[in-house]
Amino acid sequence: MVFTTSQAMRLYGCVLVLAVLTFTSSSAIPKPDKEKEHKERTKEKHLSTEEHEKDGEHNTDYDHEAFLGQESKTFDQLSPEESRERLGFIVDKIDKDHDGLVTEEELKSWIQYVQKRYVLVDTDRTWKDHEPDADGKLQWTSYKKRTYGYPDDPEDKDSPTHEYREMIARDERRWKKADKDGDGKLSHDEFVDFLHPEDAEHMREIVVLETLEDIDKDKDGFISLEEYIADIWDDEDDDDEDDDDEHHGTEPDWVASEREQFQNYRDKDKNGKLDADEIKDWIIPEDYDHSAAETTHLIRASDVDKDGKLTREEILDKYDLFVGSQATDFGEALTKHDEF
Repeated sequence: MVFTTSQAMRLYGCVLVLAVLTFTSSSAIPKPDKEKEHKERTKEKHLSTEEHEKDGEHNTDYDHEAFLGQESKTFDQLSPEESRERLGFIVDKIDKDHDGLVTEEELKSWIQYVQKRYVLVDTDRTWKDHEPDADGKLQWTSYKKRTYGYPDDPEDKDSPTHEYREMIARDERRWKKADKDGDGKLSHDEFVDFLHPEDAEHMREIVVLETLEDIDKDKDGFISLEEYIADIWDDEDDDDEDDDDEHHGTEPDWVASEREQFQNYRDKDKNGKLDADEIKDWIIPEDYDHSAAETTHLIRASDVDKDGKLTREEILDKYDLFVGSQATDFGEALTKHDEF
């Protein structure tokens, strides 16, 4: 398995195709931004939306989000002293057996916990914004009306929802896949799978299909090399940011590397395009554990005495690796009585 920059660039875990829709609280949604939707679709399961590497170096912003979870984006900037102090509270929480040492398993459990907690908090927030029935389930018609603002038939050209018909059809397809008992409604657990299909085994087919639909511009049922590159690199954006005319249109080194990844690793049958199975291996690799890899990285970078465990002092001495100058107030994660 080869893990590259593009994988870390893609959205894990937790960023959705429905992101532009499910958090609206108004009675009607704004006209969709197709380019924004394209970049925010559910893709590979990751610990962070940050790049794993920058210029060949490990990106500490990736570490911060992996360690702090999605809440890291909202933290206020703190001084080094404040960051270290708050990090100390987190270390106490990670050290489950209170022996003064953070083991690899304890650190991995924490990273998995903060990621899972984001999914549950995100689902709860969206769930409450809708109107479940008395039986604690949410109907598709209710969700559609709340999300798109109109109960009309989207196939009716005079309907206000006509311009959203493709989105609605796509959402309904995902809804039906998440509806395990086939009653047309979603329980809270089924709603988790609907919002975060990348975390559910039975939803992976939908993730692959949505990925293919987003990238496959010529609609031939495959992802070509050109479509693959176009999805991860916008040369026009690079041109706008580059003031040196001689570099305009020049492909960055990392893009050239991605071409090699496509040709040598993604395209397993060497036919110049990715089919559904190859797309699944790309965006949902089964043989790569992101939380384990991040745990190994953090321990190797912090374990001064090389005993495979981290003392409180070793973690605090490397506070910038774990949290930088960002606040480490986990809010509910630190104050609620739930156990991770």
